[in-house]
Amino acid sequence: MKFDVDYIEKLAKVISDNGLTEISLEEGEQAITIRKDLPEVIAAAAPSPAYSVPQAAPQQAAPVQAETPKADAHKGKAITSPMVGTFYSAPSPDAAPFVEVGKSISQGDVVCIVEAMKLMNEIESEFAGTVTEICVKDGQPVEYGQTLMYIE
Repeated sequence: MKFDVDYIEKLAKVISDNGLTEISLEEGEQAITIRKDLPEVIAAAAPSPAYSVPQAAPQQAAPVQAETPKADAHKGKAITSPMVGTFYSAPSPDAAPFVEVGKSISQGDVVCIVEAMKLMNEIESEFAGTVTEICVKDGQPVEYGQTLMYIE
């Protein structure tokens, strides 16, 4: 097998198009490895010559435009997650949820559970009111400070 420049350029395109960083081929005593982070092709076997493949200059990503904060369209006060974990709306899979949209709650009522490191942490409401929106789904991962629900 002879590695000609067109064949090597096609391999480089396969790497680029598929997000690969390296491709290696061997046949008999000949071998070739193409790495995206290196400017040249490296031949692994001594008998075969190394070919240099020109690479295009790296493209710069388009600047990311920061989204302008939108006015808070949610009604009420936010209950946020005090930790990173998994949101559960009920104490067990077959139990009724702690709260639902439209339900009135009192200060100190448990509104959900956030599981963190196999510990079930009950999240209590800091204020009384009516649940206007539940922002996460049961079993969804949540981040510290992420809004779980709104209480009006």
